[in-house]
Amino acid sequence: MKWWIDADSRRLMQGLAGGLTVGFLMMEGVFWAETGRFSAGLFLAWVLLSSLVLGIAGRFLAQQEQRLTDASERIRRILAGETDLRLECSGEGASARLFHEVNTLAAVLNAHADNEKQEKVRLKNTIEDISHQLKTPLAALNIYNGLLQEDAADPAEVQQFAALSEQELDRMERLVQNLLKLARLDADAVQFEKAEENVSEMMQELSQSFALRAEQEGKTLVFSGEEGITLCCDRVWLLEAFRNLVKNALDHTTAGDTVTVEWCRFASIVQVKVSDTGAGIHPEDLPHLFKRFYRSRFAEEAQGVGLGLPLAKAIVEANRGTIEVDSALGQGTKFVLNFRTPTKL
Repeated sequence: MKWWIDADSRRLMQGLAGGLTVGFLMMEGVFWAETGRFSAGLFLAWVLLSSLVLGIAGRFLAQQEQRLTDASERIRRILAGETDLRLECSGEGASARLFHEVNTLAAVLNAHADNEKQEKVRLKNTIEDISHQLKTPLAALNIYNGLLQEDAADPAEVQQFAALSEQELDRMERLVQNLLKLARLDADAVQFEKAEENVSEMMQELSQSFALRAEQEGKTLVFSGEEGITLCCDRVWLLEAFRNLVKNALDHTTAGDTVTVEWCRFASIVQVKVSDTGAGIHPEDLPHLFKRFYRSRFAEEAQGVGLGLPLAKAIVEANRGTIEVDSALGQGTKFVLNFRTPTKL
């Protein structure tokens, strides 16, 4: 413990000593007026009392000064980057409350710093994923271009490589479009135009989008639901989510499989289910299914870029909905979407 105090504390001690001295002189004056002499006992009592009071006050002020010095040093270290440090705020009083507020502020700053680090890591990973996803089709296009230059005289091969090039370009276009949509949703830059939409009409439009593909791939596409069900949503964006789910089902099924879209209404929920009879999802993949750019080690290389399901989830949640998935290997997969609706009294 350092037995020194600052200028303000010294002034306080001087004022306290002055007050004790004035009190002693007043008492001696009264004693003199009554007895005509000074009191040595009163003087001795004043000396002892003054020493005790000034000693206690000095020790208390020195402790407070040391406490403030330690707190100042810790604050300096916190600002220098040691964000896990905290001030000692035990006890009561204004200083304890102040130190508690400083600790709260330090905790908030620490949380912001952690979030910033996580965002930097997420951005770095996203950039790496985008680079990887673009690198694959670009490399394929480069190969096809070289082959076309070598075999330009063969119309059949030219047509084949042109078709493959078109597939890679479509893949790049879907990647960029989905990234832009996710970026807009992340930035809250989407103004959802919600209105009461007829679910059956939306599903009819969805069916028309995939009927030709399902027929060409030898798959059965079934749409089944109650007529007259309405849902307050942004039709364009929610159809995008439904398309991604149906496309995902078609991507992971083979000829002879069935993709089913069902919808119904409960008391305060509109439920939409997209299921298939495909190979199912490995249990290892289920917890990661809605992570961006997630690629299963069990997946075929040709399957997607890992953005369709995260985009569908973001859109569903933006329209007051939830999405869950249930799957079993060899039996198929089912996505269940629940949308809250106002309860009619």
